[in-house]
Amino acid sequence: MTKIILNALLLTGAVSGSVLADTGTQAPEESALPPPSPAQKIPDPPRPDVRAYLLMDYTSGRVLLGEHFEERIDPASLTKMMTSYVIGQELKLGRIHADDMVPISENAWGKKLGDSSKMFLEVGKTVPVEMLNKGIIIQSGNDACIAMAEYIAGSESSFASLMNEWGKRIGLKGSNFVNSHGLYNENHYSTAYDMAVLGRALIKDLPEEYQIYSQKEFTFNNIKQVNRNRLLWDNSIHVDGIKTGHISQVGYNLVASAVNDKNGMRLISVVIGDVSEKSRAANSLALLRYGLRFYEPYSPLAGGQTLLKKEVRLGDISEVPLGTLHDVSFAVPLESEKRIKATYVMKESPLRAPIAKGQVMGTLTFSLDGKAIYEIPLVALSDVAEGGFMSRMWDQMYLTVSGWF
Repeated sequence: MTKIILNALLLTGAVSGSVLADTGTQAPEESALPPPSPAQKIPDPPRPDVRAYLLMDYTSGRVLLGEHFEERIDPASLTKMMTSYVIGQELKLGRIHADDMVPISENAWGKKLGDSSKMFLEVGKTVPVEMLNKGIIIQSGNDACIAMAEYIAGSESSFASLMNEWGKRIGLKGSNFVNSHGLYNENHYSTAYDMAVLGRALIKDLPEEYQIYSQKEFTFNNIKQVNRNRLLWDNSIHVDGIKTGHISQVGYNLVASAVNDKNGMRLISVVIGDVSEKSRAANSLALLRYGLRFYEPYSPLAGGQTLLKKEVRLGDISEVPLGTLHDVSFAVPLESEKRIKATYVMKESPLRAPIAKGQVMGTLTFSLDGKAIYEIPLVALSDVAEGGFMSRMWDQMYLTVSGWF
């Protein structure tokens, strides 16, 4: 395993340092960016007095700041983001349609749900999928969740299985869903981090579904209800989602997302266990304002760009170009680009054919002031087929002899 220092901007693919000794260790991992130093003239970040919070860079999925975000929490109505994600995927895959008429069962009857949030559905009526979906997202209707769960999966427990399966696919690691609405159950849980990952998946995978989250009000059965996400009315930043939640055992929750209209940088905030609707909105706004003011997007490498070439043995060519298949971009503190360095660690050296385009050959790590902030796979940018018989025999002899030393 060989570690190389690359030039800071990674635009030429040139190696600016010498080969370091093989350490036998993987590139370091960090859960968040290092805190700004006073010399950078960046103030300390907000620290909300809540159960858990974080601020995430949407593009890279990196946590910029936060506390207790991997601890187990009750998501309450944030659960409806997962319900919405499943509905959005079912619509996208053509398994259900927006104009499908959904029968309302007694289980989904609004009167059975007490004073919890609901659409006021009536037993025996039919309601379009599109209307129920808006009721879930905008109105936070528990009755609409049950109706859609039964329509898609036959029962709420079966729908919860779908929620958990989709959760695994998008990278949720600390969540377990047992219902579609988020009413209290000791086996129903998540983390602030997972809620941010879920929000990111909604925005990325289901843009049409996500557009509904910016709607401020919704009317059904002549009853108008207002979206509880107060930040949709804030004109100081561009907030376009996502979801509120409240449960007495935890407090007030909010997952929010905002975009910097000047540079396109999107951030996601999560606040868990606040004391009131007003406080959760204020704390979320403080996190988003801080991130949008004191961070900026950093895009050092284009997808498909050759970063370097590495020796290949047993192949029909002697070198393979390495880089990333997709553009590399992530948020960094203001005016920190010159202090960012990049290193890579190869899985093996020399590389051995056959190699497929996109195959992971190593790890590319970006560090700020010596601390790792972002890590991505370093992949082959072209195929390498096996060489001819004599060529492979010679290379095999070379590898055997070099292995002795």
